[in-house]
Amino acid sequence: MCGIAGLIHRGSSGDIGAEMTTMLQALKHRGPDSTGFAIYGIPVESDHVMRFKVAEQEDIGKGFEIHQQIKDRKAEVDKRIRSMDVEIVGEEQATEYAYRYRLRFPADDDGGQQRLKRFADYIEDVEGAEILSLGRALELIKDLGDAGIVSEQYDLAGFQGTHAIGHTRMATESDVDIRSAHPYWAYPFNDISVVHNGQLTNYWKFRRALEHRGHRFMSNCDSELIAVYLADRIERGDTLKEAMDRSVGELDGVFTYLVATADSLGMAKDTMAAKPMVLYESDDFVGLASEEVAIRGIMPDEIDTWDPYEGEVKVWQN
Repeated sequence: MCGIAGLIHRGSSGDIGAEMTTMLQALKHRGPDSTGFAIYGIPVESDHVMRFKVAEQEDIGKGFEIHQQIKDRKAEVDKRIRSMDVEIVGEEQATEYAYRYRLRFPADDDGGQQRLKRFADYIEDVEGAEILSLGRALELIKDLGDAGIVSEQYDLAGFQGTHAIGHTRMATESDVDIRSAHPYWAYPFNDISVVHNGQLTNYWKFRRALEHRGHRFMSNCDSELIAVYLADRIERGDTLKEAMDRSVGELDGVFTYLVATADSLGMAKDTMAAKPMVLYESDDFVGLASEEVAIRGIMPDEIDTWDPYEGEVKVWQN
């Protein structure tokens, strides 16, 4: 079943950590297995933020050996970062296995896509290491448990930013672990993330085509395919709206998805409109969710909501 939610402050910012936590907590009955946030903070000039993990939550408790492996993996990640002349200007440990780094690339390096790909590939070559996000604005956090548990664990309340998307997952076809949780980052593209409710029937066809174009996948989840598909189309010259319009015609199945970039929030529904989505829009704020209760959790005043129609694509700018 799963639940998805999104919000964007148009021309301003807000406590998107607390707002998205409230929205996702209202949807926890749609997906009790894991919760994920893609939150877009205020970029710091020349810096990138990297969220990564070096183990799964389920690994903790397996004895002294795994704790030593975590230390060794983290030390190797640090070593490799510095070997590429990248400075770690900020470091936070969210959990025993998950970290948040603020990175600064050399002054003569703009941290472009190919540079980020080489960097990310080298870091992820460390056994057990996985980069969840690497960008100027995007920070991707996901773990097991409901929104309240994950938000408290990662200290998201008070996180100031412009927009966010989130997901509550009910595992049906894959494992209950962090790797299978949503949202998905469109590796190695700056600041593109996706959450999705539904299923794609031509997943393997498009995955093979995208892999032949040099893209990599970290899971067998069709939601990750949407993220990579959109990033690939944008790389080939499409605007976000054009890429999303194309996706409605080319991706088969029943789906509703939300996509976020550094300055935009988008929504798309398939032509059968089988998966729910409720929308609220004002001059300065947009909220979307699988159920109206999630929007009303952060908009206590009387509001008007509506359901997007079949095949509809909408994009909002910050």
